[in-house]
Amino acid sequence: MADSTISHSTPDSPASPGSEAGSLNVQPGSDVAEQFPVLQHKSKGRQRLLRSLQRISSSQNLRARITRPRASSAPYRSSASSLSCVSLTSTPSPFGQPSSSSSYFSFGDVSTAPTSVAATPAVETPGCDGIEPVLAVRKVDHPVSTPMTISLPTEIKKKAKIFNFWDIIPNEIKLYVLSFLSPRELVRVSRVSKKFHELCFDGQLWTEFDASNFYRDIPAESLTKILETAGPFVHDLNLRGCLQIEHMQRAQRLVKACHNLYSTTLEGCRNFQRPTLHALLKTNNQLVHLNLTGLPAVNNATCKIISRECPDLESLNISGCREMDARGIRFVIEGCPKLRDLCASSIRGFSSNADVATAIFKTNNLERLVLSNCSDMTDDTFTTMILGPNPEFDMLTNRPLTPPRKLRHLDLTRCCRLSDNSIKSLAYVTPQLEGLSLSNLTLLTDSALEPILASSPNLTHLDLEDLSHLTNSLFINHVAKSPCSPKLEHLAISACESISDAGMLPVFQSCTNLRSVLMDNTRISNLTLTEAADMVRSRSLSRPSPSPFPVTTLHLTIYDTPLVTWTGILEILSRNSEPLTAAKTPKDGVVEVGGEGGKRGKEVIGLKCFHTWQMTVDEHTRRVLRVLARQWGLRRYSLECIREGRKKLICQQRG
Repeated sequence: MADSTISHSTPDSPASPGSEAGSLNVQPGSDVAEQFPVLQHKSKGRQRLLRSLQRISSSQNLRARITRPRASSAPYRSSASSLSCVSLTSTPSPFGQPSSSSSYFSFGDVSTAPTSVAATPAVETPGCDGIEPVLAVRKVDHPVSTPMTISLPTEIKKKAKIFNFWDIIPNEIKLYVLSFLSPRELVRVSRVSKKFHELCFDGQLWTEFDASNFYRDIPAESLTKILETAGPFVHDLNLRGCLQIEHMQRAQRLVKACHNLYSTTLEGCRNFQRPTLHALLKTNNQLVHLNLTGLPAVNNATCKIISRECPDLESLNISGCREMDARGIRFVIEGCPKLRDLCASSIRGFSSNADVATAIFKTNNLERLVLSNCSDMTDDTFTTMILGPNPEFDMLTNRPLTPPRKLRHLDLTRCCRLSDNSIKSLAYVTPQLEGLSLSNLTLLTDSALEPILASSPNLTHLDLEDLSHLTNSLFINHVAKSPCSPKLEHLAISACESISDAGMLPVFQSCTNLRSVLMDNTRISNLTLTEAADMVRSRSLSRPSPSPFPVTTLHLTIYDTPLVTWTGILEILSRNSEPLTAAKTPKDGVVEVGGEGGKRGKEVIGLKCFHTWQMTVDEHTRRVLRVLARQWGLRRYSLECIREGRKKLICQQRG
């Protein structure tokens, strides 16, 4: 031991040649194995320990665990240090503190006491003289990952399953959901994706195309593209008011795309050209409903094409087509045997073409005939339409022997040349008549309407505006006592200046199903309004109303009636604000609101009067409906609670 000395190299001193860093240096001429047998055995174990530490120190998890946490004073450190290898020399502490690794790597009898600063003398080890083998941690600066855990590889990760309900449901349900959207909304939804574009332009969603709600906002090119895409599937096409289709090429593209139409409305498309219209009619032989109101392109040749190419036509509206006359109507009637509805307002030529009237009589299939504003129609023409060219009459009753007509609605408004002689022909040959409009026929008197009222039990709408020759006796003896009085819903006597309270009081007493009465410019007074309010009140008590909620069931129009004062208006308003009707049920004696079973609601009168009172009347009616609806809901809820409580009590008693 005296012959050899052991030198402990430090990081500050250079290593001698032929010696490795961190190994024992023995002086020449000495046998280390003989002098230090324990130390030789320990050095081999130390080398294995160093190799294992180097292997372990390369693990990210170990570096993350042994890394010193960041201090609060210096949270942002540019680099972190970790264990890379272990040295046999001790690393002096710059702060005079013992090294944390010296006590951890102690071995045998060799002291592992920490070394101090260079100025401090070394402490002798009791086991070995001058030997101070210490394992020191050498720090290597390299970045350390901040997360405490290591993410799994992408191929091992379990991907979260995204539940897409829209992709799972069948296409039939998707189409059913999209069927509730309008054409405008479908176009917007189609921009979401390709799948939505395919669904939104499916043929099942485009059986109807109604552009009347957005025709002002859609450009012409966009409208044409939509019709090109959905045209083969469209059955009901409504282009009312679409002036965008004015270019010949756009119209031709529309005609080529739409070839499966059953119903077409081109009302107001004034720029629609005649060749395009004829091509559209020729390519759609299955048309059932056709509306060409106000089209300048319609003429007699168009009617010929309709009669030849559309044999299944049931409804035709050619009102306001000034380029045609009554001959075109004859073509349509003769070529379309299934025609049920014909609107031919403002058509000329009825007086000079008796064949038109004869064709209408022979068909006997028309259920709705609108001939308003046909000012050249005469008594002979209309009589031929109803009774035929040479009618026969019963000698005893003087009634025509003509087969009954199928007319249900007839409009002769402003056919000013018609008189009592022609209007009487409707009596006893139109038993199914439900609506009759004879407004502005200034030549009519009571004698023309008396037989019609007596022979029309299903009459619900009667329009007699501006008939100055009508008297109160017609309403007292015929309207109030006619078989149609319980079914009459609409009555218009505006500008009948001879009608007063004497004629209208019996009407309100017998016609209890009235929903609308127009009495402006008449001689009625407050008494008629009071009678109308009593009729509505008794009606709400006697039979179920259209809705269980408070609702307006009678509309009165009393413009320019000089005998109606504010007192009559207050009578209507006070009756409207009365509480809901009540009735006792025979079962449990509970008072039910709104009639039998709570299914009968309050009926309110809607009033149109002088403009100075109208704002007050409208506001009062609005508040009454709101308050009554609230009361009805609260009382209905309280009654249900009472019933439920009684049921529970009865069940407990029985149990």
